[in-house]
Amino acid sequence: MNISVTNKFDWSCRHTWNQSAINTLWCLLGCSIGDIGTIYYFQYHNIMWSTASIMLLAMFNGILTSIILETIILLKQMRLRDAFKTAVGMSLISMISMEFAMNLVDYLMTGGAKITLHVLPIMLLAGFITPWPYNYWRLKKYGVGCCG
Repeated sequence: MNISVTNKFDWSCRHTWNQSAINTLWCLLGCSIGDIGTIYYFQYHNIMWSTASIMLLAMFNGILTSIILETIILLKQMRLRDAFKTAVGMSLISMISMEFAMNLVDYLMTGGAKITLHVLPIMLLAGFITPWPYNYWRLKKYGVGCCG
């Protein structure tokens, strides 16, 4: 049985990679504010929660701040209700993968939920690279990005 695939996805569009990188950076900014802010708060105030609890709360806060930032950005193009729905619906997978990657790097490099200057750039790089191909695919396939 010979099956040929006629729909071939194009991964080589420079314009889409550039636009998806911009979209991913906006998402990273939003996620980082909530995620890093939460971990730093617990670290600075020496609040003793389990590492898993802190990281889950940090992921939740990161997703929340990303949705808020993206909603604000989208307000230039649409009404508040539509901007919020779009921000939630368009980039949730991107945000979850971003948050997971950032927290995994933090855990692997520090052994816990700790913010240190040598870990931050690597955390942010992992948070950017992980969802970027998904954001490219979504933008290329559907013409839909989170913040573009």
